[in-house]
Amino acid sequence: MNRTALRYACLGLLGLVIVVIDQMTKFWVMQTMRLHETIPIIPNLFSLTYIRNPGAAFGLLAGSSNAFRMVFFGVTSLFALGLLGTILIRLPERDWIGQLSIAGILGGAIGNLIDRVRFGEVIDFLDVYVEPYHWPAFNVADSAISIGVVCLIIHFAFERKETSVPATEMHPPSSL
Repeated sequence: MNRTALRYACLGLLGLVIVVIDQMTKFWVMQTMRLHETIPIIPNLFSLTYIRNPGAAFGLLAGSSNAFRMVFFGVTSLFALGLLGTILIRLPERDWIGQLSIAGILGGAIGNLIDRVRFGEVIDFLDVYVEPYHWPAFNVADSAISIGVVCLIIHFAFERKETSVPATEMHPPSSL
């Protein structure tokens, strides 16, 4: 197996591991908890709370019709997966941080897409809060997407640009 194939196999494995962990944790929550049940893990900070989110991030579009949401999320998911795949292929081989970030985002996007296809909504259960102030519930796929996006932003913000040397500096004119 050549280096490029091995690299893509490893990135695919990372995405697959994220999908499997995401789906396994969601299955466990659905099998062991009742909808809207909360299990405190760290009082006043973190609980497992089983909810179903028919909308996008933070419940956006949750009030829209099922047909609209299915078409909207189907089209945007396919577009996003295609865009991420294109970015992944175009990243330089040595850009492993960018590649790992994209693989994590892809794994998370696929995990949530599976929920949308199966249930028409996403299973969320990680509930972070301070006293009465709750962050919207999320899941393993959302975590992988968020971590991947943050890593990409930081990576691209601090990426050193390769500067090309003008041809005249590489080969100074010869004196006659």
